[in-house]
Amino acid sequence: MSLITVYITNYNYAKFIDKAIKSVLEQKNVDFELFIIDDGSIDDSRSIIENYRNIDNVTIIYQQNKGLNVTNNIALRLSNGDYIMRLDADDYLEPDALKKLSSQLDVDPDLGLVFPDYYIVDELGNFIEHHKRHDFKKEVTLFDQAAHGACTMIRVSYLKFLGGYNENYKCQDGYELWIKFINKFKVANVSLPLFNYRQHGSNLTSNENRILGTRAKINEDYINALNIDNKSIAIIPVRNKKDKFYRLEFNGESLLNLKINEALKSETIEQVIITSPDKEVKKHISTKNLAHPKVYFYQRSEASSQANISLDKALLEIVNSDIILKPISVIIILDLRFPLLSFVKINDAANTLLLFGADSLVSVRPETSVFFKHDGTGMKSIFLEEKVSKLERNVIYKHVGGITITNMHSFISSNTIINGKVGHIVLDKNSSYMIETKEDISVVSKINELYQII
Repeated sequence: MSLITVYITNYNYAKFIDKAIKSVLEQKNVDFELFIIDDGSIDDSRSIIENYRNIDNVTIIYQQNKGLNVTNNIALRLSNGDYIMRLDADDYLEPDALKKLSSQLDVDPDLGLVFPDYYIVDELGNFIEHHKRHDFKKEVTLFDQAAHGACTMIRVSYLKFLGGYNENYKCQDGYELWIKFINKFKVANVSLPLFNYRQHGSNLTSNENRILGTRAKINEDYINALNIDNKSIAIIPVRNKKDKFYRLEFNGESLLNLKINEALKSETIEQVIITSPDKEVKKHISTKNLAHPKVYFYQRSEASSQANISLDKALLEIVNSDIILKPISVIIILDLRFPLLSFVKINDAANTLLLFGADSLVSVRPETSVFFKHDGTGMKSIFLEEKVSKLERNVIYKHVGGITITNMHSFISSNTIINGKVGHIVLDKNSSYMIETKEDISVVSKINELYQII
């Protein structure tokens, strides 16, 4: 029987940790050791943890605020197990969770890690929903949705082979681990809810900007480590000749100027190509202090600029012209209407496409609104099953932020921007605010001011 190392990480979760510890100790038909690692708590955690001091397979460790990934590596170094799994102190396992996960690793030596579905519960442990992952045996060909960092069981020898956890990152240990493993080993899921993820105000996962920023850094570091060519061009379409939308000013700069200047901040973008049928756009660029060796204007045909024509035709014109001066891997199309989108997000989108081997990519946010449709008898809510089970395949995403990316080779073979395996990057809420009218400018500007204060 394989030995499993389970470690519970705790910081000021006195009101939850007893439930977490008991959920491990009550596991049946498995051989396990339990490390309880307190990271400098100042609440009543210690008095609760000490109740388990004299149990044979329990080790208690007190330390001072070393952070998540340092703690992960401490557990890895101390582990005597064949497999290892972290449990956060505010979460708890279902009965037989360890048995069901370890059984998968036992029968497949090529498997590096395995992860389950889970229940989402509130602060009091009341059921909210069942989060059901994709079926990785039948449905998944694009591995851009990482396993949960906690309650993923990992083969210790493979984790050590990959160097353990990178201590430069303060969160998103699961995502970083996922990137490492999918490039070297098999991963799998168990389509059963085997732990309870507690949602409450102090969850690490509630800090969206920190999470997305760390993911962007991880993506950048691994692109560099793997020596993946991420040279790109940015294309900014200007379609409408009548209303001169591109001239609208946001915080003292035209929307077009803002988008060009943000793209120029990227070290991976070789050229910024503004494409329009309107010669005045070219004049605008030359007279608005935008002269730059990377900035080019391409006057596309009127036929490819009509409102009912997709950008596929315009991009095909550009690719078949001689305006692209260097070999590039990625074509990035940027929408003027999103003035708060930073070059960091643009870079991350391109890195994400390349890292996961997608053919194209869109920037999105998960849509949490309730949707209805009219079936002739009245309004009916969509995805009624989500009242009890949230299926990953049914999660709806909205295209926001104005980033659409295509791999150069896949576009040439398909003549379609969104083609093949379509990846995604989740944007923060601020980056997703869109300007469509003059009236929107003051609203989005005020939102940005508040965002900076926060």
